[in-house]
Amino acid sequence: MGKFLKIAFFLLIGILLIWWSLHQIPPQEWAKFTTALKTTNYWILIPVSIILAFSHLLRALRWRLIMEPLGYKPSLTNAFLAVLIGYLANLAVPRLGEVLKCSIIAKYEKVPADKIVGTIVAERAFDVLSLCIVFLLALVLQFNVVEGGWKQLVSLKSQNSSADSNQYILYILIGIAAIMLIGFFIFRSKLQKTFASIKNILKGIWEGVMSATKLKKHNLFFLYSFGIWFLYLLATYIGLMATEGTASSFATAISCLAYASVGMIITPGGIGAYAYLMAKVLSLNGIEYTLGLANGTIQWFAQFLIIIVLGGLSLIILPIINKQVK
Repeated sequence: MGKFLKIAFFLLIGILLIWWSLHQIPPQEWAKFTTALKTTNYWILIPVSIILAFSHLLRALRWRLIMEPLGYKPSLTNAFLAVLIGYLANLAVPRLGEVLKCSIIAKYEKVPADKIVGTIVAERAFDVLSLCIVFLLALVLQFNVVEGGWKQLVSLKSQNSSADSNQYILYILIGIAAIMLIGFFIFRSKLQKTFASIKNILKGIWEGVMSATKLKKHNLFFLYSFGIWFLYLLATYIGLMATEGTASSFATAISCLAYASVGMIITPGGIGAYAYLMAKVLSLNGIEYTLGLANGTIQWFAQFLIIIVLGGLSLIILPIINKQVK
């Protein structure tokens, strides 16, 4: 029930952001929005999709590199298919894909899952650092745009929060802490065995995290990381050419990538948030909100479609390939 409510909550945020985004379009601008979608050069989505597919391949290569210090080197095919299936799972349940792709590698490559989870933690930590670098670049190249976007995010957050809701959250946290304390004293003996198991799991995860500090090919790791984010930027830049009036500079594309990446984190698969934040960044660059929202919607749909297609194919291909190998 808890997992269901969490999924429903984030999905609701995405739906509300879609509703909010569309209601930002004045009634007299609706014709322009629909025209922008109808006149979109959908052929541009082909190179965008290919670029994104290569970025996923680089992510699989980088993941294998982090596993090497642990003494494991899964096949590139399994790693790549696991990455695609992971992205597919993330569309439904945020962060489920990270666990799922670890389970896939553990199943087909006979690798301890707990250590693989540690490598994912290390990867995500570096992705956060990479996103911070993208924001810094955007800040240097487009200070006013980044500042304006940040103020809008803060104002949106303040509108959706209140003192009463914060007080309720505090009461809930206190209640949970009290229940956990009582439960600890009642089930203390059983919990000791559980804690011992958890300790072993955490030890394996920590080994996976530390594998990132024992890389033998540091230069290759940074090259893959740079390549992943450069391809994201290139896909965004080319994607801006899909709709009339939204073609922009690399500087604008960097700002779009920074905020769109935040949108991908906020809601499952970036539903609602991705297009909305893209539109806001483009509007701060002098492009009409309506056109920006149309372009953001198209770019989000391209990413969504490639994950659905490639992720679905990966689910079919993965067991077949491994059966043939056996």
